[in-house]
Amino acid sequence: MWLNESCTDDFILLGIFSHSPADLALFSVVMVVFSVALCGNALLLTLISIDARLHTPMYFFLSQLSLMDLMLVCTIVPKMAASFLSGKKTISFVGCGIQAGLFVCLVGSEGLLLGLMAYDRYVAISHPLHYSTRMSQRVCLQIAGSSWAFGMLDGLIQMVVAMSFPYCGSRELNHFFCEMLSLLKLACVDTSLFEALLFVCCVLMLLLPFSIIVASYVRILGAVLHMHSAQAGKRALATCSSHMTAVSLFYGAAMFIYLRPRRYRTPSHDKVISIFYTVLTPMLNPLIYSLRNRDVMGALKKGLDCCRSSSQQ
Repeated sequence: MWLNESCTDDFILLGIFSHSPADLALFSVVMVVFSVALCGNALLLTLISIDARLHTPMYFFLSQLSLMDLMLVCTIVPKMAASFLSGKKTISFVGCGIQAGLFVCLVGSEGLLLGLMAYDRYVAISHPLHYSTRMSQRVCLQIAGSSWAFGMLDGLIQMVVAMSFPYCGSRELNHFFCEMLSLLKLACVDTSLFEALLFVCCVLMLLLPFSIIVASYVRILGAVLHMHSAQAGKRALATCSSHMTAVSLFYGAAMFIYLRPRRYRTPSHDKVISIFYTVLTPMLNPLIYSLRNRDVMGALKKGLDCCRSSSQQ
């Protein structure tokens, strides 16, 4: 009976912004960041698909990262913006479940992909002669496919379990999207076992790839220090520093929210930090990987030249 009642009622997203002048300005900033994230990732996806010089393992992984970021911002921001602008803060039971599941899927997939991208950089720098065999097209597809598969499985399981709980009390969800931990607070049964399993899952999905990243970059640093060419070392460090910037933002925000003890969690802090990996990181990823990359900038220049030539004919 509780489950049937849960399915017929909507949740209310309290959001992150009020209608004060300061929050209106912050909302405008978030929408600008969202627009840049949307355009930047779409542009990077387009350039990688049309330019043959970018058909390499590293750029294939970047295209998958851009696709995940595009889907992530489109899962979260449009609903948040519509709720704020219209004042209608409700979201259906099914809609909330789908949003929560997609969020877990995309964040989990991106976390795993970032870890495996570090391994790709390690092989490229430490074993350049074996790179083409170790990172063959089949291996790249397996890496990307495993990231998507584990993320989808995690998201599906969490969504099904969370939506099977009865929600018979307050329907006010203190967040700007259907975030899993915030949603479980509204359940009218004991969810402590499921939350403990979620914590273990977060440890595996965050700490495992993060450990791969740390191990890869320790080995990369060692390889760079033994390089005879200073120019090659600088180029390798430039590529890796870009990756580390994106990794630090993503993992730092995710670990702050999901690996803290429950007694230290506050909704206001969680909502602000969530902005980092739901909006800010998806905007920064294409900027970090393109503005400091000659191949991508060359592909962009080539594309712009082609557009100008077509318009002049």
